[in-house]
Amino acid sequence: MNNSTRINNAIRSNELRVIGADGKQLGVMSLREALDIAQKAGVDLVEISPKANPPVAKIVDWGKYQYQKMKEQQKARRNNKANELKQMRFGLKIGSNDLEIKLRKIRAFLSDGHKVKILIFFRGREIAHKNLGYDLIDKMMEQLKDEATLEQKPTMAGRNLSIVIRSK
Repeated sequence: MNNSTRINNAIRSNELRVIGADGKQLGVMSLREALDIAQKAGVDLVEISPKANPPVAKIVDWGKYQYQKMKEQQKARRNNKANELKQMRFGLKIGSNDLEIKLRKIRAFLSDGHKVKILIFFRGREIAHKNLGYDLIDKMMEQLKDEATLEQKPTMAGRNLSIVIRSK
């Protein structure tokens, strides 16, 4: 962040739209005037939007501004994890109660905003009966039809059959 944001004498533009420390607009002024105002206030002049015409600068304490931006980035990263891909593995010979418990867990993931990858693995000679895997997927999708939509069609990868679903 420190490399992209210009402060004080690193600002290149001659004219700036300046925002005061209290958030009030001070108007368009020269770089020299803005630096004088910031120096009198005992804080820094920070270029907020360099691509605007004229560029926007704010009179603010640099350390405090940097800390707030860092906290915003951390919060954005935390919120971004809500879109993680969760995975649930199923064997071909899963019992009805076990299936119901795993479907309940999938519903919880979907309600939290996650995408869910459902993986059906084939053991030994089960691979000869791929149609049973597709039947299991159909059965699950029938039970999840109100909460989920199919995002990725069923695909075979080695001994695994997988789909990706997301909440409606």
